[in-house]
Amino acid sequence: MRSRALARAAMLAALALCALALGSCSDTLQDKPVPHNELESLMAEPYTVYWLGGSFHGFQITEASLDPGGAATIQYGDCVEGGQSTCVTPVRVVTSPNNSFVPGGQAARRTTLLRGVPAVLAEGGRAILFATGRVVVAIYAARASLARAASEAVVPINAPGSPGGALAARLPDTGFSRKPLPAQVPSPPTPLRGAGA
Repeated sequence: MRSRALARAAMLAALALCALALGSCSDTLQDKPVPHNELESLMAEPYTVYWLGGSFHGFQITEASLDPGGAATIQYGDCVEGGQSTCVTPVRVVTSPNNSFVPGGQAARRTTLLRGVPAVLAEGGRAILFATGRVVVAIYAARASLARAASEAVVPINAPGSPGGALAARLPDTGFSRKPLPAQVPSPPTPLRGAGA
């Protein structure tokens, strides 16, 4: 009887170790809920930020962030290529407050009219870039058909808009590129306590 109890205890211990090992090897890039404060910070930006809603074509938001240059990025879905620091998600929408240029450089591309505004198609249609109002919006997707669907569905998160509706015409250069980034503005000097007393 005692040997049977020991064998059973050993079996349970082995199962517990297997479960622990499998749990520690899980994918660290799985969907995790995006905290509300990340989306709220995008809603508070002084420029129009575009997104595809809480989910798009079955992909949930996996990241919402502002880069040091002021651009807002909202990613949908888990990495389809790469890994940490090189993650390529199924869909990414980037809104830049610097409307002085439309990125693309000398890369192979073509132009089209998208919801009433000129748009640049690059990377075989997997990247769509357009200026609307005071911002430039870039949509990057794993497939051209997904990028096209996103370009028809993209709407502001912090202003009125409807999927498929006409986009605002590009406004003159906002001068954003000539303004220092917040990190480049020195803090005002603070007086030392007790100095000169």
